[in-house]
Amino acid sequence: MPLDEVSQGFLAEMAATRTPPVHEGTPAIARMSGMVFAGLSGRGPDVGEVRNLRLATPDGDTIRVRVIIPEDAPRSVIVYFHGGGWVIGDIDLQYDHLARDLATRTRSTVVLVNYRKAPEHPFPTALEDSWLGLSWAAGNAGDLAVADAPLIVGGDSAGGNIATVLTRWARDRGGPAIGCQVLVYPVTDCDLDRPSYLAPENQLLLGRDTMAWFWGHYLADPSERMSPDASPIRADSLADLPPALVYVAEFDPLHDEGVAYAEALQAAGVPVTLEEAAGQMHAYFQMANIFPGYTTGIELVAQYIGKFLADNGRGA
Repeated sequence: MPLDEVSQGFLAEMAATRTPPVHEGTPAIARMSGMVFAGLSGRGPDVGEVRNLRLATPDGDTIRVRVIIPEDAPRSVIVYFHGGGWVIGDIDLQYDHLARDLATRTRSTVVLVNYRKAPEHPFPTALEDSWLGLSWAAGNAGDLAVADAPLIVGGDSAGGNIATVLTRWARDRGGPAIGCQVLVYPVTDCDLDRPSYLAPENQLLLGRDTMAWFWGHYLADPSERMSPDASPIRADSLADLPPALVYVAEFDPLHDEGVAYAEALQAAGVPVTLEEAAGQMHAYFQMANIFPGYTTGIELVAQYIGKFLADNGRGA
């Protein structure tokens, strides 16, 4: 189906205002766009409690973590990693809205990890910071949800990349135990020549040039991008990973690598649900009250998590 009319109108408005693409600016300029989009999204739903805290990193710095607890007794802990090409994005504004929505719809505590960004903090800092946040959530799960609540990881785009890597780290490091993973248009490979990267109709809010810009800031050496910690589809084994929802967008340079990762998980024996957001482009999942695909998407993710919890005795 064609790109939905709201997205077409959004892109037309950007073109009319001559908003330059991300890759033509600096990280500092790109980071300013979040406030504009957040003003359009507005504040998310009310929740039971919000906690803001800082975790000390091994190198003497700190990262922010936000804990969003629903009004009803939380039945799981979701650690969610935001997108933004490892360069932009944070746990405020749009992702606070998304987390509030997710917490309310799934009756789960959502932990947002504000990992440090490239180029100031290049690969693998985002992974190490995110592992710190995941480990903290696992160690404090008893205070964040009901006893023995499942731990779930999720993320979109670069955050989906982080989630895929951390599930493998958890497998290889003997924990923490992760119940399932939710990957929304995840970055899974450094190959910028897949058909979806080259398709003219996919050069929209995110295009091939912009992804090259993100990769250049995150991991400048192309040869190092082959590492499975950067390109998780290149891992030696994807066996024994938790069940996954892989949710791709129809008009997205990352479409093909998301599908390929879902197929690789399935081939390794991992239960996979692959879904495609028809008529949607990259970034729709963070655009609450902007793109209609957000509502459809958050409902689909919440239903997947709800089914996982119900199947594991955590109620409807």
